[in-house]
Amino acid sequence: MSTTTKGRIAFKEWAAVCQALQAGRQIAIFRKGGIHEGREGFRVEHDAFWMFPTYEHQSLEGLSDEAADLMELSQAAKPAAGGWAISLWAEVQSVVELRDESVLPRLSGQHVYAPRTLDERFHYRTPGLFVLPVRVYRLSEPIVIPDSPHFAGCRSWVDLPDSIATDGAEPVLSDDEFAERLHALYAALAPSATA
Repeated sequence: MSTTTKGRIAFKEWAAVCQALQAGRQIAIFRKGGIHEGREGFRVEHDAFWMFPTYEHQSLEGLSDEAADLMELSQAAKPAAGGWAISLWAEVQSVVELRDESVLPRLSGQHVYAPRTLDERFHYRTPGLFVLPVRVYRLSEPIVIPDSPHFAGCRSWVDLPDSIATDGAEPVLSDDEFAERLHALYAALAPSATA
């Protein structure tokens, strides 16, 4: 990153998906929302944030066959003494609200979820899904933060106890690779409107 940023907002996502983002196997977050987000549901409240890897709801069945290795990688990245390892900074490129279910099969290869997982997220409560293309940067060493009851529950956003600086964070994909992947993602999402 060319400039240092400090952030204390984190976005909760399956640890296996965080591994996919870290490896450049996925460049988007697909979100419906959690049970603690009220009637309004999920909102994109922040355009840059730390990724907060969670283990609570992820399962091998929730991932595509090609992504099965991510479960093992995510468990290996879990701090031995408990707590949470924070190492990925994500910058939202746009927000796409997906309301056309017929687009879902075209997103194959753009994510590591099993088709059923994405379908369930799309149909949770009311049909639709938010797709957040993100540019992801990785710290050379994760910052381990202690566990807290504050992090529990099905919600998208959490406040970290302290701001973490992005010093030394490197993009997981080169500019050219990211531009190519972003173009392919937008092509797959073409029938939906970009917010």
